[in-house]
Amino acid sequence: MKALRVLIVILAVTMASGAMAQTIYNERGSSIGKIDSDGTVRNDRGSSIGKIDKDGIVRNDRGSSIGKIDKNGTVRNDRGSSIGRIDSDGTVRNDRGSSIGKIDSDGTVRNNRGSSIGKASGIPREWAAAYFFFFFDH
Repeated sequence: MKALRVLIVILAVTMASGAMAQTIYNERGSSIGKIDSDGTVRNDRGSSIGKIDKDGIVRNDRGSSIGKIDKNGTVRNDRGSSIGRIDSDGTVRNDRGSSIGKIDSDGTVRNNRGSSIGKASGIPREWAAAYFFFFFDH
């Protein structure tokens, strides 16, 4: 289940940054959250649950750092340990380097079987990954 969540996050960030909030959808097409153009992360009710800074630092709703997305696509927890990564081709990998899915260029998030599990576009790929690695359970 965690792998599917990660894939959806990565899907959300596939496209270039947009000027408006971008909604993240699950496999049924239901909104599960948004990321505003300034990196504010919102849940499906519109409440702020965190932020992704321009430098890749991921913050919780109290402003505390909970992780980071490196420029090379590595996702790290607050202790600096790698918890996954996004390859340049959209492949999403867990902390062991195993592929757990892919984000297509149109923002479709796919599991390892190629089935669509979500959709996101208009935000950096790293931001989508951060959403699923750090905020999906909210």
